[in-house]
Amino acid sequence: MKSDFYKSLIENNKEWVLSKLDSDPEFFKKLEKGQQPPLFWIGCSDSRVPANEIIGGKPGEVFVHRNIANMVVHSDMNMLSVLDYAVNVLKIKHIIVCGHYGCGGVKAALGNKSYGLADNWIRHIRDVYRHHQVSLGTIKDKSELFDRFVEYNTMEQVYNLAKTSIVQNAWDRGQDLYLHGWVYGVGTGIVKDLDVNFECNSQLEEFYKLAVV
Repeated sequence: MKSDFYKSLIENNKEWVLSKLDSDPEFFKKLEKGQQPPLFWIGCSDSRVPANEIIGGKPGEVFVHRNIANMVVHSDMNMLSVLDYAVNVLKIKHIIVCGHYGCGGVKAALGNKSYGLADNWIRHIRDVYRHHQVSLGTIKDKSELFDRFVEYNTMEQVYNLAKTSIVQNAWDRGQDLYLHGWVYGVGTGIVKDLDVNFECNSQLEEFYKLAVV
């Protein structure tokens, strides 16, 4: 039996369609022709962080991949497949990795509680703490520590993105591609630009640069 909540989703969809058609009778016909979004968004799966709404984007303007704690893991074929499509097919020019304060995945990485299968994913977040444990270890206030860990995690994912062969090959071809790191404040609605940006291979450490073949 379908619940009232489920039924409301169908009704909400109908109302949304009507509202879009009222403002633009050709709205869906335009979308049907294809997509050419300028932005690829890698964000957290948290339901409070809607990519389009945060930046005032319209349907067709933001290509999105989400996972727990907005991770860019070098062995994640799901993320890599979406990234490859974004860069090599859609020719997206900007990629934003957006974390958010109060992230449950980052909070879990700060503790020792087991979450079952998710422990394997959370371990990648714990690796970020290990890289920054000297700096994070000086922070006594738990709230400040949590926020700073969220920021470090987001920054590291931008670095991981720049290290991928997909991004480096695009830069080698002279493709315009810019990487950015943000953190979103769930309680304020404001994004913080972490000022971690990449736009070419020369910004990478030599150790991570891939030879052109």
